[in-house]
Amino acid sequence: MHAAERERMILDSLGESGFVSFRDLESRVAASPATIRRDLDRLEEAGVITRVRGGAKRVGSGGAPTASEDGLSGVPFHENIGLNRAAKEAIGRAAAQFCIPGEGVMIDGGSTTLQMCPHLDGLSLQVLTNSLHIVSALLPQPTTRILVPSGQVFREQNIVLSAAGDDGMPRFHAPKLFMGAASMGPAGLMQADVILVAAERRLIERADEIIVLVDSSKFSGPSGNVVCSLDEIDIVVTDSAIDPRHIAMMEAAGIRVVIA
Repeated sequence: MHAAERERMILDSLGESGFVSFRDLESRVAASPATIRRDLDRLEEAGVITRVRGGAKRVGSGGAPTASEDGLSGVPFHENIGLNRAAKEAIGRAAAQFCIPGEGVMIDGGSTTLQMCPHLDGLSLQVLTNSLHIVSALLPQPTTRILVPSGQVFREQNIVLSAAGDDGMPRFHAPKLFMGAASMGPAGLMQADVILVAAERRLIERADEIIVLVDSSKFSGPSGNVVCSLDEIDIVVTDSAIDPRHIAMMEAAGIRVVIA
């Protein structure tokens, strides 16, 4: 059973009470106790559950994590799109060069990943994205096939996310996932909202290669909820203003660093 499927089963097992015992999980999930513990550790790190004596419970007061009426935590998309625009455009152009004509890719929503879109025209890609901005940018491209997951639309970020653990694309797999971040540091790639973390973990589980697009300002940004550790990332595309210390940090983790 795939890790993403096990995680969905764990979240489904929480039920209305918001608690599941470890013994119940062993009977429901087709995996060893050690594997289940690693799944629980990963969900706890993502901020979705809390490990308690004998099992696990949902974060919060009984329900699954939900966004506030104001939307997800973090900078709204319309504010973020203009920040470091030249660097983001260069990063998007460089990242698009990793796409092979005719392949399927996943592009996570973000102001930097959006800058890939003009350079994908004519490649006949199949693109799974949770970003309505990216959908809009790709629509004029007649040879680009667009897939979107099911879920709730978060207006400020213009992305589609499922807080329930089912992204509507259980069988989609891609050789590459392109994603951004709120910040990046020794702990790994971080986002501001736990719902976004859980959604991105499901994308990561469906990709062979993780390519992160971040401008140099993201390395001095605030801390957040860890999406993945550095050793899970294959390539980082950034700009020439990045501090050499941050390049060394990534290369020490085995990441290929591309300067746009």
